[in-house]
Amino acid sequence: MISPGNIITDFADWMAALPAVWAYATILVIAYGENVLPPIPGDMIVVFGGYLAGIGTLDLWVVIVLSTLGGAAGFMTMYAIGYRIGDAVLDPGRLRWLPKKQIFKAQRWLHRWGYGVVLANRFLSGARSVISLTAGMAHMRPGRTALFATISALVWTALISVAGYQIGENWEVVGTYLRTYGRFMVALLLVVVAVVLLRWYRRRRAGGAPRDAAAGEGATPGEVETPSV
Repeated sequence: MISPGNIITDFADWMAALPAVWAYATILVIAYGENVLPPIPGDMIVVFGGYLAGIGTLDLWVVIVLSTLGGAAGFMTMYAIGYRIGDAVLDPGRLRWLPKKQIFKAQRWLHRWGYGVVLANRFLSGARSVISLTAGMAHMRPGRTALFATISALVWTALISVAGYQIGENWEVVGTYLRTYGRFMVALLLVVVAVVLLRWYRRRRAGGAPRDAAAGEGATPGEVETPSV
């Protein structure tokens, strides 16, 4: 059976044999496509680009710039799609391939943290495309969204490309850390969502208590209030 690791290694071997200009073009296209088609292992290609810069085949700054531009452009493409089709994304009878549960979750994040979610999107493994789509659905300001998406892509791609540059021939080890990081972020996000829901539930109950007390004060002597079901 073909494993994802073997696919990445084979692709990296193919990419290493390309002239520099085509290797740069590959990094740009993959960084863009990862946001539109999430199964594409864009991060590992950026890491490998850093490795190629470390051995002198590519320039590290060009790798970072192209990865940033590709990532930001991919984010804004999904943003434009969300902006265009709006709440039709949530129609259960349409676009069934889209992860509705993740979109609802991203909506809660955007409602609570706004542009901060866009700024952090590259660090939220597995949620990047959903965040960009949801930001478009919310009609967030295009200029500010593009700026924060670019900053997020720049910081993230700089970190992982420098990791590939520094680690050298063991660049594939970065993939292990990225997978661990992804699992950690999923667990952390679940905890955050649980805390937010718990706080919302407690505020709702606290808000209902004064109304119940007021209703009780208005009851005439001898009356027994019937608890609501």
